[in-house]
Order: sequence, then C-alpha cells, then structure tokens
Amino acid sequence: MSARHRDDDEVPWPDVTPWRSSWIVYEDDDVIVVDKPVGVATHAVEHGRRDDCVSRVRAYLASRDHVPERDVYLGVHQRLDQDTSGLLLMARRREANAGLAAAFEGRAVEKTYVAGVVGWPERKSKGELVHRLALDRDGSMRVARPGDRDVLDARARFSVIARRGDRALVRLSPVTGRTHQLRVQVCAVGARIAGDRTYGPLGRASESDPPRLLLHAAQLAIPHPETGTRLRVASPVPSVFERWLEGAPLAQPNELRDLLHAAVQRRWRWLEPIGRADAPTTAVRLVHGAGDGMEAWSLDLYRHAERATDRWLVATRWMGSAPDEDVELSFLSACEEASVLGVYLKRRPRESARIVDARDERWAPRAPVHGVHAPEAFPIREHGLHYLVWLADGLSTGIFLDQRENRRRVRALASQKRVANLFAYCGAFTVAAAAGGAASSVSVDLSATSLDRARENLRENGIDLRRHALVEADALDWLASAAASRRDRFDLVLVDPPSYASSPSGRRFAVEHDYATLAASVYRVVAPGGQALFCTNHRKVVRAKLRRWLHEAARAAGRTVAQMKDLPDPPDYPAAPGCEPHLKSVLVRLE
Repeated sequence: MSARHRDDDEVPWPDVTPWRSSWIVYEDDDVIVVDKPVGVATHAVEHGRRDDCVSRVRAYLASRDHVPERDVYLGVHQRLDQDTSGLLLMARRREANAGLAAAFEGRAVEKTYVAGVVGWPERKSKGELVHRLALDRDGSMRVARPGDRDVLDARARFSVIARRGDRALVRLSPVTGRTHQLRVQVCAVGARIAGDRTYGPLGRASESDPPRLLLHAAQLAIPHPETGTRLRVASPVPSVFERWLEGAPLAQPNELRDLLHAAVQRRWRWLEPIGRADAPTTAVRLVHGAGDGMEAWSLDLYRHAERATDRWLVATRWMGSAPDEDVELSFLSACEEASVLGVYLKRRPRESARIVDARDERWAPRAPVHGVHAPEAFPIREHGLHYLVWLADGLSTGIFLDQRENRRRVRALASQKRVANLFAYCGAFTVAAAAGGAASSVSVDLSATSLDRARENLRENGIDLRRHALVEADALDWLASAAASRRDRFDLVLVDPPSYASSPSGRRFAVEHDYATLAASVYRVVAPGGQALFCTNHRKVVRAKLRRWLHEAARAAGRTVAQMKDLPDPPDYPAAPGCEPHLKSVLVRLE
C-alpha cells in the first residue's frame, strides 16, 4: 500500500480545474482521502449538476489517469456539509466498500473536527456532549422535546484548544454520526459555531462574523479495508480560524490572493464551460463581497460571446470612510495574475445614498488598470442571448449580472404577453422578453443613451423593433399617464429601480421611502391576472419588508394579490454570513 502524490501544474485563474492535486491527502488502490474546500457540497444538490465534490474528484481522476469518467469508481461512506471543510474519504473500488461500511457502522472510525465557537461555557474544558436530537419541521435538526418521534442519541467528545474572550477553538470528536450533530450540540450548550447561518443567530451578521462556517474536519483514522492497518490522515486547520480567534482582520492584503482563488474555485460549475466556444453564458461574478470573505470587493469576468480568449475583469471596490490603499494594491496585483486581456477598476461609495459622477476618473477610470483596452462595446452571451457591455464607460457596464436568472424567468413567462420594462437601463429584460415571444413591449428610462443601447441590444439579437417601443420618460410619470389612459394594460411589468435617483423635474426617488408608492402605480397598469416582477438590491431592505410594501401597495391600488413568490439569486452571488441575499426579487400575480 502506498500513497500517490502529483504536483501537476495549476491552471491559471480564472480558468478552473475540477480538483487540485494538493487537495488529495491520501490515495491508494482502495481508498482516496481528499481535503474538501468550503463551499463545495459532498453530493450534487440538484439532478444534473456536477459541481459537487464527488463529481469533481471523478472528473479530475479521469483526466489525470486518461480514462473515461464512467470508469472511475468512487464509493461514498460519509459526507461533510457544504460549508464545512476538511477530510472526506471514499472507496476507489467496489471491493473496498464492505470493509469501509463495517468500520463506519461499527464506530471504528475516529473523526476529529476543529470549530471556532462563540460563547463556549467557561466550565467546559474537556468532556462529552450527550443529547437526543429530532428532525424539525423545516428539515433542520434540534434537541428533542417530550413527545417527539424518531429521536436519535448524539454523543461527541470535546476539548478546548484555546480561548480569547468569548471565542474559543474547540476540538470535537463525534461518537455518533447524526446530521448536523456538532452544530446542534454546540448550540444546545448555549454557544454557536461562528459563521453558522442555519443554527447560529438570526438577523444580520456582526462585523466579527467570519466569511465561512468555522468547522473543519481535521483528522481521520480508520482501519484500512484491505490490510486492517490503522490509516491516519490529517488536514491543517485553515488560517482563518486562528485569525478569527485573535480578532485579527480576516482579509489582510497578503491573504486576499488566497481568498480570491478560493472564490474562483467555488464557481467551477459556471467557469468550466466558459472556455468553450459554444458556452451558453460567458459572464459571471467571481467574487461577491462578504459572501466570499472580501467585504470591500466584487469581481466580474466578461468574455466575448464569439472569441473565447477575449476576456476582461471588472473589479469594484466599495469605498469606506478610511480607504486602505494597501488592500487595493494587493487585490489588483492578484487580478493582474489572471489570464485575461485586461482589468478595469470601479470605485463606489459604501453609502448607498451618495450619488457620484459615474464618469469621474477618480471613481471609474476609462483606462484599464492592467492590460489592454476592451473594445468600446462587445457582446457577451447569457443563456444563449447576446448583450452588449461597455466596460470603460462609467460605474456600470451595460448589464446587471445578478439579474441573470430573472432574465431567464422573464423569457419563460413572456410568450404572447404585453410587457412593460421600467427603469429599463440598456434593455436586457426587454431582450429576454422579446426572445421569449412577447407580443409587444414598452421600455421606459430617463436616459436617452441607455435607450439607444437597448435598441442596439435588440438589434444584436435580431429582434424586430416595430413591436418594442423605447420611451424616454420618468417611470412614475409614465405610470401615471398609462393608468389615466385606461387603455395601457400589461400582462407582465418588470420593476428594478435604483436605490436612489433624481429626475430633471427635480423629483427624487428613494427605495426606502417611495417603493410602496411605485408598486401601487405599477398595480394600476397590470392587466387582470397579470404579473409584476419587483426587485431591489438596497442593503437595508429585507425581503419581509419588500413583501409588506407590495401587499400595502395592492390595497392602495384596489387590487388583490393572488400569489407572491420569492425568487432566488444566482448561486455565484452568495449572501454574507447571517444575511439575506443582496438582491430581493418577488414575482406577484394579481387576481
């Protein structure tokens, strides 16, 4: 029995490999032990998806060993939560399954985790946690109550490694193997694993919350299924655990590169096809702020629809009150290592109410900070449609990538519908509706430049403009006129306003104060049985508040809501720990 190791070359980012050789901790003919990254599920969560750990390891081994994927056998005997990192063991041949299954069922496997815990009791330095667990109504686990059925015993040994104030690193060794056992048991003693979004506190995360769940499978010992010899493997605890314990900033300049590369690897599902000429989608978010552990940054990849090697990065920095130039230089230095033609930089004020001149070079330099200029406009592809982007022109690029899945939904809903697209910007929603067979559309925006670009986008996709009107107007004024006419009624209205805006007439719009009024005006132009898609990315508006506004608006407009459905964000836009997604989207159908 011997371990095999390979130091194969790593592909330049943002290209991705399904797996890295360094993530294989041990391998022989019978078993393989991998170091699963955080954010990667053990098994596919949806049929047909291949971004889970098992699928990615299989693809890597097939490529490495030059065999078809169907010939790579992996037998799974344990699982780690998507947000847990560390050691995961699988069988490499069917004959090993019996021995591994016997070891797990007979509790001959020693598993040791390290957790970063908030509020761990002072009196508990070493011992055993013993609880009885039951399945809750929402599918999560909880401590059992009198009268619960199907109750399971849960036992785990613990010892405190280090303490700093109310924080502690705790070693946890489960004796039983219950779903989410350690997370529930930690909560049961009045503590919580830092970064836990399911069993941690509700509401917004505090500034001290880490960018991930601080739970890591650090050690594994098991009888080898062939020889019976005790196989022991270990994985180093990620450095973020120690930094969190010491209260140090979790994204130091010299650590941004590692965070960036980890964020890119988590998006293998979307990045793997981008290199192909026929890729259905060629623009994706690589870094999404605190959801990827980099609160001040977002990073987007734009690839030309027809030329796979023509791609650029757009880095957006959210400016705080005390800018850290070292962090900016470190992040941009890491971006310069990417295999792209150039990198553009946008700087946005963190205060959402602050409106800046988008064409001011201090905020949006026209020249790339690295590499060569992109064409003034070029097409990307999204779900097979083309959308033009302007990377050097102001703070925005011509398309909001976070609306990707909503555009797909609009395309599916639009057949033979009369569609109104408010705050239309460059008409991406209109293109999706038209491609879905909309009978007609009206796109409303205050900017003549944006409407000209909407016209270009429609032409780029071969859409006949005669059924798609472009109207330069204030959306609220246009809604009032359409409601008064009693003729303009729409089967589908799309509403994605800016958080703050002002019109030439002096009217000011703020989501926090005016969204309900806007929604009521929208309801007045929706045809009986019609639908409206309401969106906002205002950070202070939670989904429950948006839904409340929409119900209040329906009453004000004298309309009855038949259905109100929350829509999820694209998976490349992960929410910050303890927070809702930044984009809130609600689809409303009226009676």
